[in-house]
Amino acid sequence: MINSAEEFISLRNSEIKEEYDRSAQEEAPIHVWIDIINRFPEYQKWVAHNETVPLEILEELCRYGPETRQFVATKRKLSKDLFYVLAKDPDPTVRQSIAANKKTPIELLNILTNDNDEDVARVAQYNIKNR
Repeated sequence: MINSAEEFISLRNSEIKEEYDRSAQEEAPIHVWIDIINRFPEYQKWVAHNETVPLEILEELCRYGPETRQFVATKRKLSKDLFYVLAKDPDPTVRQSIAANKKTPIELLNILTNDNDEDVARVAQYNIKNR
């Protein structure tokens, strides 16, 4: 098990493929994820894309910049509450990512079809039609 942010980051940056594969698949404890996103902000998007990241960490990442929130919005394992929080984001690129997410609840997509940003509304309509 990975026990520190430094260990996780060093494995992620390692040139040894076996170490990288292990680090990408192994679940780290919550405190390690928190350390990574707080001490190594350049890895926030990578954390958001990691398949093993817990939902609590995705929620924590929503406190950071719009680029990080946009990456979170593309995840398919979001809670219903988190879908709704991101759908109200002030940044239209975040709302557009939620509108494009294949797991966004239909009732939320219906709301997004009336978004004040035309691109968000269009993407939500497209997602509804393709389900």
